Amino acid sequence: MNHPFIPVSEPVIGELEEELVLDCLRTGWLSSEGKYVREFETACAAYSGMDEGVSVCNGTAALKVSVACLPLEAGDEIIMPSFTIISCAIAILEAGAVPVLVDCDPVTWTMNVADIEAQITPKTRAIMAVHIYGHPVDMDPVLEIAEKYRLWVIEDAAESHGGEYKGRKCGGLGDIGILSFYANKMVTTGEGGMVMTSHPKFAKRARSLRNMCFREGERFSHTEIGHNYRLSNIQAAVGLGQLKQIETFVRRKREMAEIYECKLKKLPLHLPVEKEWARNVYWMYGIVLHESVEMDAHEFARMLMKRGIQTRPFFMGMHEQPVFRDMGLFKNTNCPEAERLYRKGLYLPSGQAITDRQIKQVCDAIYSIFDGIRGSW
Repeated sequence: MNHPFIPVSEPVIGELEEELVLDCLRTGWLSSEGKYVREFETACAAYSGMDEGVSVCNGTAALKVSVACLPLEAGDEIIMPSFTIISCAIAILEAGAVPVLVDCDPVTWTMNVADIEAQITPKTRAIMAVHIYGHPVDMDPVLEIAEKYRLWVIEDAAESHGGEYKGRKCGGLGDIGILSFYANKMVTTGEGGMVMTSHPKFAKRARSLRNMCFREGERFSHTEIGHNYRLSNIQAAVGLGQLKQIETFVRRKREMAEIYECKLKKLPLHLPVEKEWARNVYWMYGIVLHESVEMDAHEFARMLMKRGIQTRPFFMGMHEQPVFRDMGLFKNTNCPEAERLYRKGLYLPSGQAITDRQIKQVCDAIYSIFDGIRGSW
């Protein structure tokens, strides 16, 4: 039987973005020197409640620049969640620092803030808080710990652009916030990222690091290594058009989540939550198979793919990553919740373009799988 294919994510690009890109092309300013870059930076910072935005070529670059902005020495430590994308750990390691891991909260899937303080040592310099799949980290305890121990806070809001913590926008809660504009993000430029801060020194350094550290007044003389992490004017034009619609995008994501929850809540699944202090944007709608279900998420995903439903697995915890094990990292780290989520979790088609009909098709496919394994849960 042939099934209609439903992709895990598909963006919505409309007339506004097309008009801005055409205007960009007509100006002849295609590179990072065009006007839309600065307009996009200013708009992103203002939306998140930061003073400065510094655009870069992708979210990983945003993390690298953010960590590189901190006054770190070799061997300094940064606390981060194990359950996240590898980019977070890469940024710390490439800065010569050491990532120190905490497990995730079993309900929100974000970092377990109750585990942070026990990981602090005299070498700790920062906390990297990572919002997961649209739900914010419980930031007040993070900020209180940071103030107590005089630590910097980097806030990775790549998956929660438009999300809120106690009425404040994600990305504007720490010393430095980062965004990603990959094709599946809330706002997309195809590839792209943003560093946001209200610390003038960090903003100035970020602009230098993303532009090969050219010296003021002596352009081709360099005293420090930087990178070409610039965002193009065309990408910024797309992003500006997207940002103007972000509240519409958030509303649609929340509608999508309501439909999924209504249809799936009777199944042996752990579904996304929304704490009373949060606005979850449900960037990707994740499900976690109950322990009573005698299969892992990877097998479940294969069964969905046979039915035309594309999914993605949850993150493998940093402490289980083969590359880090080969490096001798995280030898005694224990993160059972991250391990459970990796083995039992996956996210469903959740892009901006998904229709109610497609969501129903996804849910029907999930029910058909459970009908076939009834008795094992």
